[in-house]
Amino acid sequence: MTDLAGRVLELTKELISRASVTPDDAGCLNLIGHRLRSLGFNLERIDAGGTSNLWATLGTGGPVFAFAGHTDVVPTEPLEEWESPPFEPTIRNGFLYGRGAADMKTSLAAMVVATEEFVRESRTGPAGTLAYLLTSDEEGPGTYGTKMVMEVLTSRGTFIDRCIVGEPSSSTRTGDVIRTGRRGSLNLALTVHGIQGHVAYPEQVDNPIHRIAPALAEWCAIRWDEGSEDFPPTSMQVTHVSAGAGAVSVVPGELRLLANFRFSNCLSETDIQRRTNELFEKHGVRFTAQWNLSGRPFLTRRGEYTHLINDCITNVCGHGTEFSTSGGTSDGRFIAPTGTELVELGPVNATIHKVNERVALTELEPLTQVYLEVLRHVCGKPP
Repeated sequence: MTDLAGRVLELTKELISRASVTPDDAGCLNLIGHRLRSLGFNLERIDAGGTSNLWATLGTGGPVFAFAGHTDVVPTEPLEEWESPPFEPTIRNGFLYGRGAADMKTSLAAMVVATEEFVRESRTGPAGTLAYLLTSDEEGPGTYGTKMVMEVLTSRGTFIDRCIVGEPSSSTRTGDVIRTGRRGSLNLALTVHGIQGHVAYPEQVDNPIHRIAPALAEWCAIRWDEGSEDFPPTSMQVTHVSAGAGAVSVVPGELRLLANFRFSNCLSETDIQRRTNELFEKHGVRFTAQWNLSGRPFLTRRGEYTHLINDCITNVCGHGTEFSTSGGTSDGRFIAPTGTELVELGPVNATIHKVNERVALTELEPLTQVYLEVLRHVCGKPP
């Protein structure tokens, strides 16, 4: 293992050993902040609502390039299925195991070590401003995390020009996939209103299960759009349905349903809500709908920045990358709308949010070198 990979490994292990289950930072930002301060970064904590946030900058003026990410992790249950304690970083068979190994403490460590190498090489600092935007509430609601920090920065007139979010984007090897955007996410909590009563008197009841059944079949069969060059077609999934009093002789008076849409930039959340309401009304369904928008779709169009990232991956890893907008949401949805060119680039994502989460030791060096290459091209001063 090279010195560079060894430094990334040690910092990753230190971060994993901190049980930072969302929104608890468990001291991760202090650890990272200490390393950045020693490089000359100015540190600003923007904490609120039990969430820890760090905005760190090196340099003044000029374009702003930022590394962004999160220190929080998802819960570890069921503990009995872990082969080693989730917050005791353990190396087995060429992998580092622990909660956050892939999502995304390895990325954070690689960013810091790449930054240390870049500052050592450049000596005079970055061209423009090099920044970090880190939060402890990406895996949770995110109300007081990156979303709030971006609101604060925007109110000051501070904007990020280019950004790498360290989400685990890779599929089978480092850098084979990067996210250049994400689909929007729209949640629906639907209550269908009926009239409760005895099953023997159907004329006196209005069964919400019967009422919604034909509407639900039509709703699930809708093809919302055809997608685009950058986005797959919009999808909808019903994730929960409940009704009934637990007795076979009682017709329920209410049905509750949860659903989620992952939508492209071919339509808006307003389009989805309108079409859904019209369909249920057509079928005579009496309902109350509560909609919650988790994030709108965003996209960094292919151009100079995405080609630069591809070139850096090719130079370090010996292969190009696939531009993708698949997967769930990320904090990129709060950064990109301000005009930021943003990509998500991190390690292989095969074990994220699973027991025995892991990262291959062979990923540490190339991931760090890719970050360093990007820094050299984006923040390096011309000779």
